[in-house]
Amino acid sequence: MQQLIYFIRKYRYFLLFLLLEIIAFSLTIQQHSYHQSKFVNSANFISGGFYTKVNSVSEYFHLKKENQLLNEENVRLKNQLDKIGVPSNDSIYNFSDSIQNYHYTIAKVINNNYTKRNNYLTINKGSNKGITPELGVINSKGVIGVVKNISTNYATVLSILNSNSKINVKLKNSNHFGSLIWNGEDYAYVQITDFPRQAKLKKGDTIITGGKSAIFPEGINIGTIDEIIIKNHLYHQVNVLLFNDMSAIGQVQIVKNLQKEEQLKLEEKSTNE
Repeated sequence: MQQLIYFIRKYRYFLLFLLLEIIAFSLTIQQHSYHQSKFVNSANFISGGFYTKVNSVSEYFHLKKENQLLNEENVRLKNQLDKIGVPSNDSIYNFSDSIQNYHYTIAKVINNNYTKRNNYLTINKGSNKGITPELGVINSKGVIGVVKNISTNYATVLSILNSNSKINVKLKNSNHFGSLIWNGEDYAYVQITDFPRQAKLKKGDTIITGGKSAIFPEGINIGTIDEIIIKNHLYHQVNVLLFNDMSAIGQVQIVKNLQKEEQLKLEEKSTNE
């Protein structure tokens, strides 16, 4: 208390001057509409800017939750669309006859390797959520890999950046198929080595999943052709720039082919005949 009294006594003239300035400023604002409007506009500008900054900060901290909600909604819609099917022509479509071919589950990547020769990811879903080996893993930009091993709460994913990865792919604008591999050099690029010479390739063409395996649906994005290497009039190597930044993978979707067992049994029977 004594310090407060000492402060007031020491700076009494300055404080009196400041008080009189505030009173004069207040009277000026109240008596003149022009000054009043200028003051209000300035106050609104300052407070508006402040609230904008506060709102921006708040939105930033809510991005994680918003992204989670968007991923959940995306998966829910995918499951619904796959369940009702997509009509192939303009004829009357009986939705009651539709069969759901794929089911999607959200997971989060909790560990991600991309600098080794054989890379894996770890996701936070396991057998207690119905996850099994040989399920496809994707996100909104494209293919991530294939589920390899599982535990109760977790699963490891064989990344497309793995020497053992081999995925059936095709040109988006044709029916020419190939196999996607990785040469272990650059995590931004993967390779296709067996495109037929009849395929007309050009830089910028989009590569998608071919749908010939029982793991991925047809049409999932991979990337775009960046370089075409020809030897002896054949496509020796096609370098594909990935849509995904494999060094920054967060939320993913696990794809389960509900007709996989039936398909594999039929194919095995045909092979053994």
